[in-house]
Amino acid sequence: MRWATFDCFGTLIDWRHGILTSAELIAPGQGARLLEAYNRHEHAVQTESPGLRYRHVLAEALRRACAEEKVELAADDASVLAATLPYWPVFPEVGPELSALRAAGWRLALLTNCDRDLIAETRRRLPVPFDAVVTAEDAGAYKPAEAHFELFRRSYEPEVWVHVAQSYFHDLVPAHRLGLPRVWINRHGDRPADPTVVQRVLPDLRGLLTAVEAA
Repeated sequence: MRWATFDCFGTLIDWRHGILTSAELIAPGQGARLLEAYNRHEHAVQTESPGLRYRHVLAEALRRACAEEKVELAADDASVLAATLPYWPVFPEVGPELSALRAAGWRLALLTNCDRDLIAETRRRLPVPFDAVVTAEDAGAYKPAEAHFELFRRSYEPEVWVHVAQSYFHDLVPAHRLGLPRVWINRHGDRPADPTVVQRVLPDLRGLLTAVEAA
């Protein structure tokens, strides 16, 4: 039984585009600034409140980003990210590359910091079916904690398991700690803090089947 597990947002879904364009709806011309500020706050919110549902993490991190950037935020506008998340775009190569994995006999799973209700909406847009999903709601924690990985291992007992993700911090580091083969989808040309954490590297999902089977 061969499994490829994926982070969803940033790896399969254009997370940066989704946050930037959603922020533009409430603060025209400020989307890029708010995206970068949001990135500085989300993990802190998750660390402070690991049981907080993800839609509330999105809202609180956006509130903090707006406060940092001195952007006025109406109370009901804080929910804009959760409201738009089901419509954030899928990267164009996702369909063909995941289809090739499935055709080669790999099972696919999502290990996501999202919650069940939000990921259910997102899965409607993904161009291929997934065989399993582990959410932060299921795991009771947010990555980079190892709870997602441990729950997946207990639940599915994979014989072969490769993890694929864009986030070095949230995914590559815990996968490395657990000794999992891993493929880094380095969409932004980032430099790893520790090169030993990195194995296979791709700039996007093109060539994924070859990378996964070589991992």
